[in-house]
Amino acid sequence: MVCLGNICRSPLAEGILQSKLDPTKFQVDSCGTASYHIGNTPDPRSIEVAKKNGIDISSQRADQFKVSYFDNYDRIYVMDESNYNNVIALAKNQQHINKVKLILQEIQPDSVLEVPDPYYGGADGFDNVYQLLDNACTTIATQLKQNSK
Repeated sequence: MVCLGNICRSPLAEGILQSKLDPTKFQVDSCGTASYHIGNTPDPRSIEVAKKNGIDISSQRADQFKVSYFDNYDRIYVMDESNYNNVIALAKNQQHINKVKLILQEIQPDSVLEVPDPYYGGADGFDNVYQLLDNACTTIATQLKQNSK
């Protein structure tokens, strides 16, 4: 799960998807394309909306996307086109590129939908982002469980 600073959207996506999968079978992680917040906890508003929905993301720490993640992960979900382009720019080959997808394409495959960055808004923005990510992560979790059988 990748966003810009790894404190709002991608930590939520990580926590939501983890809550839907068996941790002994699947590894879910998140990071940002920028280094602004490395080592920081998620935004308090992300922690709060996750907590309100029964998920604890307070122990997560921000990290920056590394080229090695193309080899370490089967799927790389990004929150918006800007971060998609940042990640694709680091890809070494077509196999790497094929792993990267806008997360909301999982619920609307023919669309270029972005998860809005709630950082400069109020709590409502975080609730909206949570709902978008929850819907996408439900679809992703279903696919992953079916593919692992």
